[in-house]
Amino acid sequence: MGFIVEGDESGDVVLEPPPNFSMVEEGIFRSSFPRPCNFAFLKTLNLRSIIYLCPEPYPEENLEFLRSHNIRLFQFGIEGKTEPSLASLKDAIRGALKILIDVRNHPVLIHCKRGKVIVQIQLLNVSFACGTELIKHRTGCLVGCLRKLQNWCLSSVFEEYQHFAGMKSRSADLRFIETFDI
Repeated sequence: MGFIVEGDESGDVVLEPPPNFSMVEEGIFRSSFPRPCNFAFLKTLNLRSIIYLCPEPYPEENLEFLRSHNIRLFQFGIEGKTEPSLASLKDAIRGALKILIDVRNHPVLIHCKRGKVIVQIQLLNVSFACGTELIKHRTGCLVGCLRKLQNWCLSSVFEEYQHFAGMKSRSADLRFIETFDI
C-alpha cells in the first residue's frame, strides 16, 4: 500500500504507511512496527510522540529518525512472550493512556513490535499461562482501553479490536479490556 507524491527535481517520492496503519481519532494513529521504508510517510504526520509497547530496545535506525524529527519515544515494556503480573500490565496500560490522552503529545503513533504482518508465525508460537494470560495484541488492548475511557459500548470496543487483530484476536485480550478499570 502506498501512493506517489510529485517531488522536486530529485524525482517522485513514494509514501508507504506502515502495515495496519489507521487513524484512531484526530491526532492518534496506530500501526504495526514502522520500518525505514515508512519514514517518509510518517514524516507527513508531523508526529510529536510514539508510544512503543514492547520491552525490546528500539532499533537505532528508528531512533535516529525520531531524533532528526524531534519525536519523543515513550516505551512501555509490555511482555508478549512471558507472563507479566496483572498489576504491572495494568500499570503499563494506565501509563500509556496518560501519554495518549495528553494532547501535548499529539500527533502520536501507537505501535508494538510485530503487528498483523507475521500472524502465521505467531500462531505457531503457542503460549500457556496459569492465572493471568498473556496479552498478544498490545496496540489493540491499549486502544480498547482508550475506547472504554471514552465510554464506548463494549460491543463496539470489541468489534474495533477484532477488526485490527484479525486472526490474532485472543479471548485473553478481550477479557483484559473488559475488566480493565479506568
